[in-house]
Amino acid sequence: MAQNPGQLKRIKEAGRREHQKDKAERKEQRRREAEERRKNLPPGEDPDLAGIKPGPQPPLED
Repeated sequence: MAQNPGQLKRIKEAGRREHQKDKAERKEQRRREAEERRKNLPPGEDPDLAGIKPGPQPPLED
């Protein structure tokens, strides 16, 4: 039983919209988390380099 191509296209487009919505929500969540991390740092400190000292780094504790 073949479906109308228009119906298939609407279903496909709805899936794309849902995926884009989910993607936008994840991006917004990551942005909020990054802002939270930045709030806890002193001004002018690079969040990527926070806590790193020159020289060999100690092993990570699990």
